[in-house]
Amino acid sequence: MIRTIEVLLVIMILSGAFIAASYFAVLPSPREVSPINLRRLSFTTLQMLDSNYDLSKATFETDDSYTWTRLQIALSASLPANVLYNLTVYDIDDSSGSELYHYVTSISNAESLGETTDVSAYTVASSNVTFNVTPQKIGEGTGGTLYILNCSDANGWWITGYTAYSLAQDLYDLLSPYFVKTVMIQNTSQLATILSGSPISGETLQNAVIINTCGEAVPIPSSYCTTPYSQNNYAYYSWYLGQKVNSYNWTWASIVGYPFFYVSNTDAFSSGQNNWGIYGMQQTGGGGSIAFLRGLDSQTYSTSGTAVTDSKTRQATLSQAALEACNYYGLYPSQTQTSTRALSSAIQATYHLSIGVNVLDPVSSYYPGTLYTHGTTTITGSFLALGLTRTPDVRMTALGLLSYYHPRVYASEYTATNTSRMVVLQLGLAGGS
Repeated sequence: MIRTIEVLLVIMILSGAFIAASYFAVLPSPREVSPINLRRLSFTTLQMLDSNYDLSKATFETDDSYTWTRLQIALSASLPANVLYNLTVYDIDDSSGSELYHYVTSISNAESLGETTDVSAYTVASSNVTFNVTPQKIGEGTGGTLYILNCSDANGWWITGYTAYSLAQDLYDLLSPYFVKTVMIQNTSQLATILSGSPISGETLQNAVIINTCGEAVPIPSSYCTTPYSQNNYAYYSWYLGQKVNSYNWTWASIVGYPFFYVSNTDAFSSGQNNWGIYGMQQTGGGGSIAFLRGLDSQTYSTSGTAVTDSKTRQATLSQAALEACNYYGLYPSQTQTSTRALSSAIQATYHLSIGVNVLDPVSSYYPGTLYTHGTTTITGSFLALGLTRTPDVRMTALGLLSYYHPRVYASEYTATNTSRMVVLQLGLAGGS
């Protein structure tokens, strides 16, 4: 009985203390319990107003009352009803060497924003400003020539949905800024010119990059459509190309599919086709890649050896090096690619190759999207073999070459001066202190 009375007394004392504390306690307002982040709201509002370049445009049209009325309406509609604002525009002038910011104009919906305020600044540029990107030139001083095979007298294969011309033009647009000189090889006669060691327009042959836009087919000049190049369905021609890549330290890029699987010349092979109705073709088969690699490694001519042994469909993902290059150069192909003609990892030992860069992560013992270099202390030829399925994405070719050579992109520069302004948005709360 006594214990029950003690428990009741304790409960009464605690309850009285709680009631007294609640009565005299001063609780914070909901605004103080969960305050508005005025700085974040200010910056987000500026970004939203400039999402279609409207804020930037209005900032340089301060004398246009219609534009500024619309801006004030948009600003009021973007903020909560209890938020006060003051938007001020400053001109940025870095040429005088004294005062950097000059007041231009301001708008506000209150005479005072109170004591609780926060602010964000946002820099804009006028519409007449453009940016120049100056990339480093690949091979500057030691070559720096990009050859794009755009042979009008050769057909392509596994470039479904495209023509060699369209691919060549896209590659020119993507890569020519990074090379000292870009030469479009317009026909197989011009290809024969550089194979014989003569430049076409004063360019440097040594250390050049050659991109074959014909996919699995390689253009062949008419003068090479004879013996000994015709051996084994023109596999000897592929061996000869490998020798040239070695002696001139060329980088040969195969943009899709099975490298050196066909040769093409619409005049020399006018009655020949690749069993699928594409005329002007001669099927070399798997011996073409083997012969090319043997020529690159200065081995005797043969079509026996190790080359492409994987014909399965495999999913491959961009490597970390390629992902970094995507962001650096602004190239964004799909991160997942379909490989059906990847080279075996065994070719490295067989033909004395090293991996210059993996554009795609290896899949099992196969290496889709890999640029191989030949030689130990000195590189004597390189080979980019994407090995991807048909319908090529030329961004993958560009990504492979840029990931390997990694030319720097210099800082952008304004083409006009005194064209930047700073917008400052200060926010406060109505009735706040």
